[in-house]
Amino acid sequence: MKPQRPFASLLLASLLALSLGIGSAHAQESLRPEVSKPLVAAQELIKAKKYREALAKIRDADAVAGKTANESFTIERMRLAAANELGDAESAATAVSALLASGKLSANDRHNYIQAVAVTYYRNKNYAKAIEWTQRYFKDGGRDGQMRTLLVQAHYLSGDYAGAARQLTADIAAQEKADQKPSIDSLQMLASCYLQLNDMNGYVTALEKLVTHHPTPEYWADLLHRLQRKSGFADRLALDLYRLRLASGNVGGAGDYMEMAQLALQAGYPAEARKVVDEGYAKKLLGSGPAAEIDRHKRLRDLVNRQLAEDQKTLVQNEKQARASQNGMALVNIGYNYVLNGQNDKGLALMEEGIAKGGLKRADDAQLHLGHAYLLAGQKTQALQALKAVSGTDGTADLARLWLLQAK
Repeated sequence: MKPQRPFASLLLASLLALSLGIGSAHAQESLRPEVSKPLVAAQELIKAKKYREALAKIRDADAVAGKTANESFTIERMRLAAANELGDAESAATAVSALLASGKLSANDRHNYIQAVAVTYYRNKNYAKAIEWTQRYFKDGGRDGQMRTLLVQAHYLSGDYAGAARQLTADIAAQEKADQKPSIDSLQMLASCYLQLNDMNGYVTALEKLVTHHPTPEYWADLLHRLQRKSGFADRLALDLYRLRLASGNVGGAGDYMEMAQLALQAGYPAEARKVVDEGYAKKLLGSGPAAEIDRHKRLRDLVNRQLAEDQKTLVQNEKQARASQNGMALVNIGYNYVLNGQNDKGLALMEEGIAKGGLKRADDAQLHLGHAYLLAGQKTQALQALKAVSGTDGTADLARLWLLQAK
């Protein structure tokens, strides 16, 4: 992502209004002729957009010996107006430093003038100075959100990706704490920073925030792809990963639908396989294409229908066998199957009973499936509670965390 160039008021009109009343009776009393004459000339040159020539006239006024505090103050305002428009950051910084030292500026003027210098340095690509003056702006109490954008972009464009990431992370955390949605630009830039730093853990964290606040199938696809490639991710969780892909709109082709349906059959969940196949047909990804492929799709659908019919005949018997088991995993599995068949209350009760019975070889799998079952049943509070209890290091905790994001 290319950082956007921030926009800020460059204050020329207000600077001229405040400092160029040089033709008035009050100004004539305040400024001696040897000071006011070159400043009047500078005023006309600024209006004519001849800023370099205006700066020369301002230097003439500044060269006058024995200037009063008011004369110096007016000269520096003029210098800032011309330098700002010319893009002369050093002259603008000199003027603002003098104006700040005078103690005569209001808080609003202090912020505006410091901001003007920071923006000028930024536009000159002097990012180190832009960062310095932007930090000075915030230290002085400035609150313009555009300046935070400038600060981040200055870090980024200077190659300080770690600094940009730190600033973005702090800003995003503050927005989330205030129940505000971070902008997609800030989250994309955070992801870009971590890519530049080759920090894949940080990049995944940024992706998770993107799918939380600005979910798209593309962000989910990237996130799930990286999860699957993560070291230690267990092969047995392939179906669980497909479930998240399906929920996030990332089961895309006929091959995906067929593979997910086959995995569901192998796991003993033909009702789930039927839903997957039906969706594939509804999207015309299955049942279309070359004749050989259409035939393959039909054979899979027929197999799913046969296994579903057999499964529904044996559900009660399987439940009895599960109750006789020495551990609770069989009850969890049969309960999950009931939920996938649409019998939510019965299935959830069996899953809870199985977990309570204990002796589970893979307790995190059971909690993960319980959370998913509660989501399927529309019971979000219980789902979140179950998913937060998953702590496995084999991919189960990662999947649970992503289901938590999906649930939001």
